[in-house]
Amino acid sequence: MRWDNLTGDGEAAAPALFSTDAVVSRTFDTPEFRGITFHEIRARSIVNRVPGASRMPFEWTVNPYRGCTHACVYCFARKTHSYLDLDTGLDFDTQVVVKVNAPELLRRELAAPRWRGEHIAMGTNVDCYQRAEGRYQLMPGILGALVERANPFSILTKGTLILRDLELLRRAARVTDVGVSVSVGFTDSTLWRTVEPGTPSPERRLDAVRTLSEHGVPCGVLMAPVIPFLGDSPEQLRATVRAIAEAGATSVTPLVLHLRPGAREWFTAWLTRHHPRLLKRYDALYDGGSYAPKWYQRRITGMVHDLAAEYGIGPYEPGTHRAVPDPAPDPADSPGPAQLSLL
Repeated sequence: MRWDNLTGDGEAAAPALFSTDAVVSRTFDTPEFRGITFHEIRARSIVNRVPGASRMPFEWTVNPYRGCTHACVYCFARKTHSYLDLDTGLDFDTQVVVKVNAPELLRRELAAPRWRGEHIAMGTNVDCYQRAEGRYQLMPGILGALVERANPFSILTKGTLILRDLELLRRAARVTDVGVSVSVGFTDSTLWRTVEPGTPSPERRLDAVRTLSEHGVPCGVLMAPVIPFLGDSPEQLRATVRAIAEAGATSVTPLVLHLRPGAREWFTAWLTRHHPRLLKRYDALYDGGSYAPKWYQRRITGMVHDLAAEYGIGPYEPGTHRAVPDPAPDPADSPGPAQLSLL
C-alpha cells in the first residue's frame, strides 16, 4: 500500500501527509465491522483546500476518514483510494483510513495565525458519520475545536449517528454559522438495499432530519443522487419530496447521479448484475462524460422544485438553516474572549 507521497483526499495538500511508521492496521471481530480493516494514521494536516477547478461551492474541507463502509456503489470519492494503490471497488468499502489525531490537529490548525476562520465543509468526500465513527468518535473533538474558535462549518451525512452530537451542534449554532444537511436521494427500499447497502435506511435518515429540526438544528436535504431510470419517475420523485417535507426539512436540493472514473466502473458492475437491461441507456445518457446531460439535469431539478413548492419547502439558499438561535442559552456555553474575537 502506497502511504508515502499521498497528496490528500482529492484536495490540494503537501505530499506525504503521513508516513509508513505512523500506520497501525486493525480488524474487529464484531458483526458491524467484520471483513473491514481500519488503518489508523497520524495525519500531518487535516484542513484541506479544495482545488480551484472543483465544482464544489466551498474552499476548505475536513475529512477524518478515507474509504467508507456505507458502500454506496456510485460514490464519487472511490477514485481517491487508487492513490493508496487500493482498488476503487471493494477496497474502498473495506479498507478505511482513520486519521486518529484529527481533533488535536484541527485545534492546532485553527489556532494558527494564518487561519482566517473560513467556512469548513465536512462529509463532502466520505461520510464523517459512517459506522467507523461509532468506534473512533472523532467528530465530538472536531466539533469541539470548531466551537472553541466559533468557526463556521457545514456537515453533509447519510449517518444517523449525527444525533449523538446534537448538543454540540446546538452549542456551535449559538456562536457561529452552522449548516446541516442529510442526503436522501430516494425512498425506494428495494433500491436502497442494493445501491447503498451500508447506510441507514432513508426512513431513518428522515427521522434524523425530524429530530434535528425539533431540537433547534434546522436541517436541509440533499436529494442525491437521483438515479436515472431507477429513481427518477414522477411517482418516485413525488414520494421522496413528500417524505422530505413531512420530515420538516428546511430545503431540498436535487442532484443527479454523476459517474466519475473509479465510481463509474463499480457502478457499471453493479448495474450489470442487477439491471443489465439499462446498460445501453446509461451508455447513451453518460456518453458525454461523468455527468448526465444538461437537459436531463434541468428536467429533474425543475420537477423536484415544483414538488417542493407544492409541499411548502424550497431549494437550498445561502443562509438557510444557519446561525440557529437557542431560546435559553446556557451561560456556561458562552464563548470566551478568544472566541468572541472571531465572531
